[in-house]
Amino acid sequence: MRILSGTLALACMLALMPLPAEGHHSFSAEYDGNKPITLKGVVKKMEWINPHAWIHLDVKNPDGTVTSWMIEGAAPNALIRRGWNRDSLQVGTEITIEGYLAKDGSKMANGREMTLPNGKRLFAGSSGTGAPYEKEAAKK
Repeated sequence: MRILSGTLALACMLALMPLPAEGHHSFSAEYDGNKPITLKGVVKKMEWINPHAWIHLDVKNPDGTVTSWMIEGAAPNALIRRGWNRDSLQVGTEITIEGYLAKDGSKMANGREMTLPNGKRLFAGSSGTGAPYEKEAAKK
């Protein structure tokens, strides 16, 4: 009985231990505000996941090859407040994304604004990250 009580107490203590959480990063930790990029491509996938939504984009290069890019956007809730919905971006849609390149040279960017085929523009970026466009908006 004592072994069972000790095991139960140990199990309860382990269950109540705090687990490390993945920290939220600032813009400057991963992206370079001095390297803006504009990508035009076809949506391969849209992930509505926290803490950031992701747009997977196939971009056709001048030589005809295709490069897959990952574009980080704001949290799904923030995108919805800005006029997005789950139907805003369908697989196969050709879009233009303006954003900033990843510092590590990967095919990843922080999205700022998306332009749909009909010309509608939607803000895609996260607020409060320290990105260059936030500093410009604060001056206005």
